Amino acid sequence: MAFMVKHVVGGHLKNLTGGLTEEKPEAEKSEAAAKGMTQEEFEEYQQQLEEEKQERDASFAQKKAERATVRSHFRDKYRLPKNEVDETQIQAAKDDVELPTELAKMIAQDNQEEEQKQSVLGQLTNIQNLDMNNLKEKAQSGLEELKNSAEKCSLM
Repeated sequence: MAFMVKHVVGGHLKNLTGGLTEEKPEAEKSEAAAKGMTQEEFEEYQQQLEEEKQERDASFAQKKAERATVRSHFRDKYRLPKNEVDETQIQAAKDDVELPTELAKMIAQDNQEEEQKQSVLGQLTNIQNLDMNNLKEKAQSGLEELKNSAEKCSLM
């Protein structure tokens, strides 16, 4: 109830005094005064906040570009379609982005293993329960049989 009385009467009471009370100018009511700083300190504080924000944004953009590089690498490796968003993130980082060293080592090892698997000998060694000596003997005996049958043939 006291609030209501003060609210209703307070506005009229200020009008009756006619500005006899001292009101502070607008400059002192700024954010700097509200935070207990001078205007110069406040401007320096704002500049520092802006610099920190720019640094955070730059590091965030760099990390986004690194992730995009990793994703684009795997898209290339598995022959998936490229993503335009990743390409723009990489370009936004001014192409200073490289694959992490651990990932690069893993990729190099994978590439070597894939090259070995793609060779003929690599394919043969991948077949389980394969006896190379037995296979060679069968191939040689097959060739000998062909030679014997060719010698028996009178037309040749």
